[in-house]
Amino acid sequence: MNTRATDIETAKPAVGTSHAHESARAQVAGAVTYIDDIPEIKGTLYAAPILSNVAHGTLEGVDASAALAMPGVRDVVLAKDIPGDKILAAFAHDEPVFAIDTVQFVGQVIGLVVAETVMQARRAARAVKLQITPLPAVLTVQEALAAKSFVLPPVHVRRGDAVAALGNAKHRLQGSFEVGGQEHFYLEGQIAYVLPLEQKQWWVYSSTQHPGEVQHWVSHALGLENNAVRVECRRMGGGFGGKETQAGHLAVWAAIAANKLGKPVKLRLDRDEDFMVTGKRHPFAYEYDVGFDDTGRITGLKLQLAANCGFSADLSGPVADRAVFHSDNAYFLEDVDIASFRCKTNTQSHTAFRGFGGPQGVIAIEAIIGDIARALNLDAFDVRMRNLYGTDDRNVTHYQMKVEDNILHALLPQLEQSSNYRKRQHAVADWNAGNAIIKRGLAITPVKFGISFTATLFNQAGALVNVYTDGSVQVNHGGTEMGQGLHTKVAQIVADELGIPFERVIVTASDTSKVPNASATAASSGTDLNGRAAQFAARNIRDNLASYVSGLDSVGAGAVEFSGGQIITPKRSRDWNDVVKEAYANRIQLWSDGFYRTPKIHYDKTTLTGRPFYYFAYGAACSEVAIDTLTGESRVLAVDILHDVGRSINPAIDVGQIEGGFVQGMGWLTTEQLVWNDKGLLTTHAPSTYKIPATGDVPEHLKVDFWHEANREDNVGGSKAVGEPPFMLAISVYEALRNAVAAARDVDASEPVVLTAPATAENVLRALKRIV
Repeated sequence: MNTRATDIETAKPAVGTSHAHESARAQVAGAVTYIDDIPEIKGTLYAAPILSNVAHGTLEGVDASAALAMPGVRDVVLAKDIPGDKILAAFAHDEPVFAIDTVQFVGQVIGLVVAETVMQARRAARAVKLQITPLPAVLTVQEALAAKSFVLPPVHVRRGDAVAALGNAKHRLQGSFEVGGQEHFYLEGQIAYVLPLEQKQWWVYSSTQHPGEVQHWVSHALGLENNAVRVECRRMGGGFGGKETQAGHLAVWAAIAANKLGKPVKLRLDRDEDFMVTGKRHPFAYEYDVGFDDTGRITGLKLQLAANCGFSADLSGPVADRAVFHSDNAYFLEDVDIASFRCKTNTQSHTAFRGFGGPQGVIAIEAIIGDIARALNLDAFDVRMRNLYGTDDRNVTHYQMKVEDNILHALLPQLEQSSNYRKRQHAVADWNAGNAIIKRGLAITPVKFGISFTATLFNQAGALVNVYTDGSVQVNHGGTEMGQGLHTKVAQIVADELGIPFERVIVTASDTSKVPNASATAASSGTDLNGRAAQFAARNIRDNLASYVSGLDSVGAGAVEFSGGQIITPKRSRDWNDVVKEAYANRIQLWSDGFYRTPKIHYDKTTLTGRPFYYFAYGAACSEVAIDTLTGESRVLAVDILHDVGRSINPAIDVGQIEGGFVQGMGWLTTEQLVWNDKGLLTTHAPSTYKIPATGDVPEHLKVDFWHEANREDNVGGSKAVGEPPFMLAISVYEALRNAVAAARDVDASEPVVLTAPATAENVLRALKRIV
């Protein structure tokens, strides 16, 4: 079929267009399937966890007699019922599936009650009586440091001679502060549904960012090979890192129950249980000693990062490593000594959260620069500009990676101009001079965020693309969809590679039986890895079709173009559907796999040196805030963002990620406070006591602009990762709040502002020294 040239020329590529999220319409209509919506097989049973009520103790016994006597209760499942290894197949191999001899935190799962209904299981679980002899508990980072209680050995990264540099510094400051954790608060809680199949095989539906790890953990606990376990995840109702490892716990627990009873078992935590059982963003405590010159340029730094890891390692090693990597943020540190402590406490085992330790590293150096600026009575923006990575001898990180793609020298001044930063600084100063109670603060902070898994082996991905005889296309890849638009972007990439409309492509559920050994959808690399793998798979099919058509027209395969649903040679155009049918009839392969591994990266995990990142994503935010000095209440008034997404694959989705990441980061630093009491009980374990940002907290002025430049590395579509980097833009809110506090205090302006994050009303008043 011939097509007019003008139709082909005006065919719009899918990449670079704001296509709606592939599930958006169905989600709005309530027509998409999450795990709790899957029709249940006859005989399905329901599990509920039995939780420790002691932070640390010896488990002497479990009395389940009262629970077993309750209506509908089928059984109780404990550590003795695990057919395989009783320790989870996690990297550190330090976490029991169920508590065995000891309990390590309030909320640790000791076992399950299995019943005929959800509520029967939950009521019965609360009736189980535990005999626990309490032992001393370590509940804070300070206690852990004093006791040398660590889940992993400390790590030190040094360059130059920090001690000598500090001794010779023109100016010197010391300080300490703390940043709290953060609950993931995904809309869909942790859930797994496990179905026994024939011949000791299993089908696991898991709300997980890492189906491959769930497969590994379940098979390990059941004493089976990986090929006996199939894990599927069509979508999650949010993940944010909380479902990278810890979704595996639910799947393992449900599988053990299903194995014991020989029935399908579903386990869904309610919100309170989810808070009590699962880990959070790692809280951090900092101590620093910094030297600097008259212009604010850092000449020496000693920095201690102490991470509260909870009772087991989980992902604390790479999280703490990334905090070390990002403790420079955008700044050159010549003589530096960084000590990282991975503290073991009797709390939930903390885990991945958007930014994966990066935010905890970035906020340290930004706070230090804020303190330097106040000590010298300089504008912090100018101090930040003076400390940026430069060229030649000022472009190598403390972990020996050269910064080759730095755009902040141009990006920051552009935001300074577009946000009217200088004019607004004068307006803020005038406001503060005339208002005794309400004080304002303004700050611009940058972000330089490394993109890749710091563990090099995870930087690989696979995909499968099928072209059917009607011309429609199905894609499966190793990434998972948690609302971030990964499947949408992958479909756009495949559509353009084949030259067909976006609507002809669908992406199916993540499935370990289709793409094996897939890495977690994490580290902001979902599109980088899976999009490229899917592009390569589609390219193989395109090459097959180009070879076939070139033979028909006696032209070179390189002269064949795919665009607008047409396959075009110098001699004629053919309809995509027609060519596909003809190719099938001529036995041309219409499906292919694709594989991608990130180039250039290498890294020595013993020394934390090398090139752990393929490239950096950059950005900056200008935030203005106000505080009430009588109550400690605060409000974010206005935010201007200039962010680097490379050449955007889907601008609407990228804007959504930037806005959402910023607001989530703002919540971490302002309202989301986790409080454990002196018994180790998390007292903020429900929406009534834990406050995430609501629509009313979003500033009325929230402006997002994209940096204009494509990725300088050869990344898919010229794009850059956008999941995690925007989270750290919210550190501008924290710095603006500290500036507002400084404007209100009746003390030496050069004294560091110690504002514990989150900056709740209580913590703001403490920073103002209005309360102890």
